[in-house]
Amino acid sequence: MIGFGLTDEQRMYQETARAFAMNEVAPVARVIRSADGQAEETPWHHCRELYRKGCELGFHRLLIPEAYGGLGGGALDNAIIMEELGAADLGIAASYFNVSTTAPVIIRMVGNDAQRERWLSEISAADDYVLASASSEPNVAGADTFNPVPDPRIGLRTQARFEDAHYTLNGSKAGFATNAGAARAYFIMARTDLERPAAESTAMFFVPADTPGLTVGNKTHLIGWKTAMHAEVFLDAVRLPEEARLGGADQPFGMFFMQVIPWLATGLAACYVGLARAAFDCALAYSQERISWGKPIINHQAVAMKLAEMMVDVEAARLMVWKLACACDAGDTSAALLQSPAAKTFAVDAAIRNAERAVRILGAYGVTEEYDAGRMLNDAWVGDACDGTRDMLLLNMVATMRFMKGI
Repeated sequence: MIGFGLTDEQRMYQETARAFAMNEVAPVARVIRSADGQAEETPWHHCRELYRKGCELGFHRLLIPEAYGGLGGGALDNAIIMEELGAADLGIAASYFNVSTTAPVIIRMVGNDAQRERWLSEISAADDYVLASASSEPNVAGADTFNPVPDPRIGLRTQARFEDAHYTLNGSKAGFATNAGAARAYFIMARTDLERPAAESTAMFFVPADTPGLTVGNKTHLIGWKTAMHAEVFLDAVRLPEEARLGGADQPFGMFFMQVIPWLATGLAACYVGLARAAFDCALAYSQERISWGKPIINHQAVAMKLAEMMVDVEAARLMVWKLACACDAGDTSAALLQSPAAKTFAVDAAIRNAERAVRILGAYGVTEEYDAGRMLNDAWVGDACDGTRDMLLLNMVATMRFMKGI
């Protein structure tokens, strides 16, 4: 029989994350949003101490094995924590915490013994080790990275040349590099040979932020996620030792990335479950206080039906995310092909739907900055484009299903 009860340890994670979200994340997020566009400080200026406090609770080392100073937790543990953080603020949860918590899985699964010992131990011991992902590029479709067509003109254009036991990276990354400007290290994808198909020549490199030649551009301003950091990353003759490459020269990173995608997607989707839940809570509270025609609007059928649908979406999205998390923890290699895109798209859709319903239930107040419904809707819509657009993920699912059925 399948059970949905949490273990004592998982309940502890949930309670700890919920208290941290309410007492630390939410207040900092309010400060950042109130000063958006009016202050010289970046969101990271306000979040630095917040992140340090999260590290003291062990969030950043949750998925790192105990042998390297981590907690040895699993994807479900992370989903439980990220839902709580996402309910307080999606930008802080999905960027600083989820990326930095799940990115070490890349080193854990793909790195060699020396890389794991050095980098995982270093990350575990620090209280400010934010990690960044810098993959997408200007004028290159994100889906091109894993396009199966053997045309070398398709794919990333950032190049990594190997000479004298070193790689030299040249190129640029689009202004959507998560945590750019806050990170201590970047996971950067580059092509080792532009004359070979991307599937055979795309590699992943672990690049410390202070490496000469790596610079960060101005902050990209999204319609939501105002608390997060995104920016361009420029690579001008960035010289790296051979051991900075993950996976080895004879093993294209694309194959390994399919193993770690579900871990990254689980945490992100869980953040969106948190947002969907927060939108429901916002609408529910308002509907019990707002009086119309002499009674709380929750007693009007039109409002009550929306609230019921919101609750259903939260529960359904959580179940899909937990199923994906369990697949990750069980080592199910098929998780990346179907369960990961399904959970991510559904959780984002649920957040968008719930935020829209909250805006409608709040009426005129739904489009004011006094209430959170409008902000939640903007945050929710960002998810439709990050870590794979909705349409691209769904098309990949169809391709997988056709392959499985031999069509």
